[in-house]
Amino acid sequence: MPVVTVEGRRLTLSNLEKVLYADGTTKGELLHYYAAHGAVLLPHLRDRPVSFLRYPDGPEGERFFAKNVPPGTPEWVRTAEVPRSGGGSMRQVVVEDLAALAWAANLVVEFHTPQWRASDPGMADRLVFDLDPGAPATVLDCCVVARWLRDRLAADGLTAYAKTSGSKGLHLLCALRPVPSADASAYAKALATEAAGELSGLAIAVMARNLRPGKVFIDHSQNAARKTTATPYTVRARPRPTVSAPVTWDEIDTCADPAALDFHLADIPDRLAALGDLLLPLTDPAEAAPLPALR
Repeated sequence: MPVVTVEGRRLTLSNLEKVLYADGTTKGELLHYYAAHGAVLLPHLRDRPVSFLRYPDGPEGERFFAKNVPPGTPEWVRTAEVPRSGGGSMRQVVVEDLAALAWAANLVVEFHTPQWRASDPGMADRLVFDLDPGAPATVLDCCVVARWLRDRLAADGLTAYAKTSGSKGLHLLCALRPVPSADASAYAKALATEAAGELSGLAIAVMARNLRPGKVFIDHSQNAARKTTATPYTVRARPRPTVSAPVTWDEIDTCADPAALDFHLADIPDRLAALGDLLLPLTDPAEAAPLPALR
């Protein structure tokens, strides 16, 4: 197995020729993606405990979530004690540098992070809405809901940034001055409920499967302290190597074809060269706004 040195850390990589995706993308190509784009991914991972969705044999093989520190984790990878929702605590990985990112990527993972930092558990510094279309609704319907939420959030003094989920829908995120996750959750729920009322027939704010067909589910639950969301730029465990990729509001405003918001691993270099990191303001405390009071 090849051994590489990343920022002074020796890493043993495995099965680089293994095909993970239906388009032929190999594990080596996946690792190269993460190594090449660590500079944009790391600010969104830094100081956040990571949950890994592992799929070592590809998306069609076994998939499982891992929150605890994996066996064999190098001693130089940062870990943090974080509270459990039912009481007590557990240790989780915190990906702080390129070496840790490469080590984690070698496990073949999606990266999922909470809306709070390991240094301030349960104090949300991001607000998130996960817009999930139920067939035959598509991401085009998510765009309609996203525009409504963008304008409503702006009226409350919050700037919304968008990314694809890497699956079927969109994620909207806002930078917050840290507040208890319970407060952020209550605000997000109220706004999702308001949106569902204003966009009746298009959006719902409750997780009821019988109501999902043809509607966009505004999932506000990921603001809870115990929940996580796919990290920006993570590659997803889908049949093809789709990426949870930042998008511009112009792309959302003008989108007429769902395929226009379907980004793969190979699309990201050109997007970054043209647009930079559209979500960079989320990592700047100066851009954070206070959580609005409930109306």
